[in-house]
Amino acid sequence: MKYLGSKTLETKRLTLKAQTMKEQKRLWEILMIPEVNKYFLTIPKKYKNNLKNWDKQKEFYEAEIEHAKDSNVFQWSIFLKDTDTCIGRITCYEKYDESKSRGDEIYDVGWIIDPAYQGQGYGSEAAKAMIDYMFFECEINEIRTGAAICNPSSWKIMEKLGFERQKETKMIEYTFLDELTEIYLYQLTKEKYMLFKEQ
Repeated sequence: MKYLGSKTLETKRLTLKAQTMKEQKRLWEILMIPEVNKYFLTIPKKYKNNLKNWDKQKEFYEAEIEHAKDSNVFQWSIFLKDTDTCIGRITCYEKYDESKSRGDEIYDVGWIIDPAYQGQGYGSEAAKAMIDYMFFECEINEIRTGAAICNPSSWKIMEKLGFERQKETKMIEYTFLDELTEIYLYQLTKEKYMLFKEQ
C-alpha cells in the first residue's frame, strides 16, 4: 500500500481535511453527545472521566495534531463546503495483529456526524470518499470493520457502500456503556468494491 496520509478529499457537498486544532473543540463537543459516543468510543473505561473534561482532552488533541499530516495517519475532519462548518470526523486505522506487526492492507474505519446533520446522507458521502481514496490511491486491498447491532444508522451505511456482513459477531466494550455490546463484523475488498461501484 501507499502511505499518502490525510490528503484533502472533496465530494459534491463536503470537504474532508487533515485535522487541525482549530476544529477539535467542536469535534469533542459532538463526541460528548451520548447518542454519538455510546457506539463509537472504545477507549478504556478508566479514561472516561478525562474524556468529559475539555482541558484534559485539549492536551491529548494537541499532541495528536502534531502528527495529523504524517503519511501513515488517515484521519479527516468533515466540513460542509457551503459554510465551512465542521460536522464530524472520519478515520481509517491501521490494524495490528497480536505480535504487533503491521497489517499494511487491513484497516478499520469509523465516523461521527453531528446529530443535527444526520439523516441527510453526509455520513455515506464522506465514507465513500474515504473508501475510494484508500482503495484507489493508497492501494489497500481490504477493509475490515464493525458496528453495534443496535446501531443500524452505522451499519446501514456500511451495507449501502458494499460491505459484506460476516457470519460471526463479536462482543466489545464501549467506553460509555455498562455492558458488553454485540457487533456485526464487516469486510470489503477492493475487488468487491469495484464490482459494487459498477452496479
